[in-house]
Amino acid sequence: MRGRGTRGFQLAPAFDPGGRRMKMMSRTAAPHVALAAIPAAVLLFALSQCAQAQALQSQSVEDRLNTLMRVVDEQQRQIQSLERQVTNLEMAQRGRGMPGAGAPDAASDATVAEQPGADGLPVPLPPLAQALPGATAPGALTGTATGVPVNPPSPDAGTTNGATGTAASSGPQQGAPVGVNPNGSPTVGETQKSAEPSRTQAEEAVVQREHAPLFDHKLTLDWGISDSYYDRRQLQLSGFLALDAIFLGNINLGQTKSHQITADLDTRYGLTDRMSVDVDVPYVYRHSSFIVGGAGGSASTLSDASVNSSDIGDVNFGIYYQFLKETNNMPDVVGSLRVKTPTGSSPFGIKVQQITPDNTNLVAPSKLPTGTGFWNVTAGLSVLKTYDPVVLFGSLSYTYNISRSFADISSVIGQTEPAEVKLGDIIQFGGGVALAFSDKDSASISYTMAIEPQSKTKAPGGTWTGVPGSETTASVLNFGLNHVVNKHLTINGAVSVGLTPDAPNFVVGVRFPYTF
Repeated sequence: MRGRGTRGFQLAPAFDPGGRRMKMMSRTAAPHVALAAIPAAVLLFALSQCAQAQALQSQSVEDRLNTLMRVVDEQQRQIQSLERQVTNLEMAQRGRGMPGAGAPDAASDATVAEQPGADGLPVPLPPLAQALPGATAPGALTGTATGVPVNPPSPDAGTTNGATGTAASSGPQQGAPVGVNPNGSPTVGETQKSAEPSRTQAEEAVVQREHAPLFDHKLTLDWGISDSYYDRRQLQLSGFLALDAIFLGNINLGQTKSHQITADLDTRYGLTDRMSVDVDVPYVYRHSSFIVGGAGGSASTLSDASVNSSDIGDVNFGIYYQFLKETNNMPDVVGSLRVKTPTGSSPFGIKVQQITPDNTNLVAPSKLPTGTGFWNVTAGLSVLKTYDPVVLFGSLSYTYNISRSFADISSVIGQTEPAEVKLGDIIQFGGGVALAFSDKDSASISYTMAIEPQSKTKAPGGTWTGVPGSETTASVLNFGLNHVVNKHLTINGAVSVGLTPDAPNFVVGVRFPYTF
């Protein structure tokens, strides 16, 4: 029996027709079972749909309304979250806002994420920064949804970030904060952006024109051209009073019309995010017409003459420093110090000559000056505050004219009169408002007044003597339009109207600042 059992045990694995038959039957029956399960699944799905439909029909109108309101509230929260994330990305691209500021509320996002899909509500969307190509994964180097780190990297390049355990490379990092070089130092114009409110391009154009240079730009070329028009009429008396009541002599009405066209190039360069320097090189063309009566001895007969001159003007240069950066509560305060050189032709020593032989009243200078002939230093302070879409600005400056000695200040032909001349120091102040009516266009209106006291002259070895009629008060009303062509080029147009006789009748100009 033991031998037979042993042989049966050995023969079973080698020949088992019954076992093989069972395996073949199971393989053949599997597809039939799967096919039979399909109608069952369809039946179950139909039954579940019917059950859900019966459940919805059993709900009251108030329950349905509450469910709909929850869906609407959830969608509104998602829209607000997306808007915050888009705003953060825009701020990061502009370099505005403190890193980490304005990030979506983590508490509200966590509340939404606690019940994804509950009560039929839509599943919350992921942060926008995670959906963008190349965005850093959560917990890597980012502290906000915009991918901007909350803490700047340490100045030691190549060290390990202790917060994340990620080794820093020697090159630029993807998670580096906006406006920070690989060595940890801020680039020009980036550190103050964190404190400034966001401005539109139109508001930036107003800042550049009315306030100070844009410190966040390394280089700016500002070319402009303007036309100043003067029209002066004066009564000319040539004679004397008899018996203190009767005038004996000639009475003539003189008129002077003058155009001064100035084309200049102002080059500005940013040294740091708070300091900028510039140099302005003007070229001046002047045309004046003189009209005087008295030709042929008749007061009613007029004679005229014209004089043209062109030359380089007074080159000036300056430095700007930003004392305060604009915040939500504080204005932008910038100080400036400018120096003007006497590179233009001086008005002193130009001789006045008779133009026509039949009219002794018609006299005109042989040429027209293109500069003041003096060195001067101007210290100024300007203030600007943005209340989107309104920009308020104001300025105050003091100009000190340095006295200078001239070999001849006389305008009479054949006469030489050396003297030292001191122009009056000028106090200028003004203010205005600009309105940005689109992202690229703005309009401004401002008022400016300049007060200059009496000028003085001193002969060699003498004392200072005032020049009669040299005290001036120039008041001007300015209107401006700004249009931003693109991120580099802006067009600024301006019209100024003189309100006092010492100011030009009007000034029309246009400027084209180009920033790199």
